[in-house]
Amino acid sequence: MRQISLALFAGLLFGAGLALSGMCDPAKVRGFLDIFGAWNPTLAFVMGGALLPMALAWRVQRKLRAPLAAPAFSLPGTSGLDAKLLGGAALFGIGWGIAGLCPGPGLADLAFAPARAGLFVLAMVAGMGIFKLTMNRRANMPGSKGR
Repeated sequence: MRQISLALFAGLLFGAGLALSGMCDPAKVRGFLDIFGAWNPTLAFVMGGALLPMALAWRVQRKLRAPLAAPAFSLPGTSGLDAKLLGGAALFGIGWGIAGLCPGPGLADLAFAPARAGLFVLAMVAGMGIFKLTMNRRANMPGSKGR
């Protein structure tokens, strides 16, 4: 129960931060991405403002044996750049530019603009499903290395 409560609190705090910062407003996001037009730099300050708490969190994490709600940390390893990462980053950027939303703000925006955000979240889930099917099919092909 404690894990669920912490996850709910963290999700609500994250969503509130996204809403208050304007990251749930597709027009503001598109204005930030329009560097050669009517550029709106406010989201740069939001992103920059996230660096300090994250830097502190990484310092605190190094001193802890385990997180509050799990027996051990589960941190991703680092890997080099490959076509899958670059392709995913490009698709993410294109989708962010077209929709003005990315996954976090898209989910948070379900509370403010459910029709628009619902369509975005539905497309996002469909994309994840297509990726999973494609990767499963690719992993099961003869001669595959199980990537």
